[in-house]
Amino acid sequence: MSEIAGELARVRGAFAQPTLTLLHQRQAPVVITIFRAAFGRNNKPIPTARLHAQVEEHLAVVRRSGEAEVPAGSGKDLCQRWMRGQWLVRSLDEAGHEVYTLTSHAQQALELVKNLARDRATLSEHRIATILGSVRRFNSEANPDRTARVTILNAEIARLQAERDRLVDGAEMVSATEDYMHEGFTELLSLISALPSDFARVEERFAVIRAEILSAFRAEDRPAGEVIDDYLSRADALMHATHEGRAFEGAFALLRDDALVTQLREDLTALLEHPIADGILSDADRAELRGTVRLVRDGLDRVLAQRSRVTATLKDYIVSHDVARDRELEQTLRQVESELMTWMATTGPRAVLDVPLLPARAGVEHLRERFYDPADDVLPERITTADPGDGPAVSLAAVMAQGGPQLTSLRQRLDAALASLLPAGSLGEVFDGFEPALRRPVEIFGLLHLAADREWEAEDAVEDFAAVRPDGSRRTFAVPRLPLPDPDRPESETRA
Repeated sequence: MSEIAGELARVRGAFAQPTLTLLHQRQAPVVITIFRAAFGRNNKPIPTARLHAQVEEHLAVVRRSGEAEVPAGSGKDLCQRWMRGQWLVRSLDEAGHEVYTLTSHAQQALELVKNLARDRATLSEHRIATILGSVRRFNSEANPDRTARVTILNAEIARLQAERDRLVDGAEMVSATEDYMHEGFTELLSLISALPSDFARVEERFAVIRAEILSAFRAEDRPAGEVIDDYLSRADALMHATHEGRAFEGAFALLRDDALVTQLREDLTALLEHPIADGILSDADRAELRGTVRLVRDGLDRVLAQRSRVTATLKDYIVSHDVARDRELEQTLRQVESELMTWMATTGPRAVLDVPLLPARAGVEHLRERFYDPADDVLPERITTADPGDGPAVSLAAVMAQGGPQLTSLRQRLDAALASLLPAGSLGEVFDGFEPALRRPVEIFGLLHLAADREWEAEDAVEDFAAVRPDGSRRTFAVPRLPLPDPDRPESETRA
């Protein structure tokens, strides 16, 4: 009876875990569906307001489908209820915004439902082969007998050598059956789907350690050094003495080895390109297998971020809070001691002085925010005359060559062109007759400016202006053609 009672207590403890309390309620199918739809496979943090709206939208769709067991309440009320059930956790992201994430208990429930939803045989050749291989590998790594380990390794080497020689000699390749591939993919997906909950458990352990450290610092019932030593020992135990911590260390070691990561990607690609894989895997299963490395990286990043928060908490306490408080207390005690010695030097041993519990409030009309700084009144260094020889040699002609259009010279040349016996037909022809000093690109704008002042109208056609830069290089510009007016006709008649 005692064994039965003990077993019942253990079973009751298991049913009290948040994972089974989530699955044991009547509304579990709806809640699990909402979690899977909102958070997906990677359990990415969701802003609180967005999750509240998503929950209400999903519940509305479920009600319209005819489901009777639907949770009652708004999206915010349900999220708070799920937080109390330890299925959701609310925290701050890097930008300081509140976000929701699934706890390891909720992820474990989602993983269990996902495994049960898969079509999986209870017994298969692949599973027996996996068990035999795991036991053999485990024994080869853990057997304390040196001779036994060497024997196991020699047998494995001989087996692999024989298989290699058989394939090299051109023997027939034994293809995997569809049942074998189906069972292999099912077990592989089951192993990969368990990773997010494993990482979440490590992350939650660090969050619990951080809360306990803050509580110990606020209680001040133990020295700070003892609290830090306790954290270091617990963090080391978490990484080496727990299943989740060892899994984290193994994943971290995997990602530090580029060869192993490359091998993992190549093996997954080869399995996905297998001819039988198209008929076994769905699009979601393929995406899950392709994202294995990214899934591991995201889990590691979240665990490392949580561990960094614990380290930052210790650093802030040690560097700022503890030192500042000790210095203030030391200065206050020294001032009290100094004032006490001064008072004792001028009074008798039986003197009595009434000391108020709190000091009187100081009345200050104006408190200076900035004090005198002698550096503000220092005159700047005197400006000295520069040596003419230090500057570059620049001539007036070179400066004028880089300047704007020479409107006076252009106006004179334009008037001369209009008054000549054989006037040019257009503004471009006038420009082509100038010397190189007046054919800079900027002189084109000068001529157009003078033409606009005289209200000359341009035609739809364009003409070329061959300009010459000050350095001698040439550039041709296409400009709307501006015909010159006939000097023998009145100006009003020309405009008409």
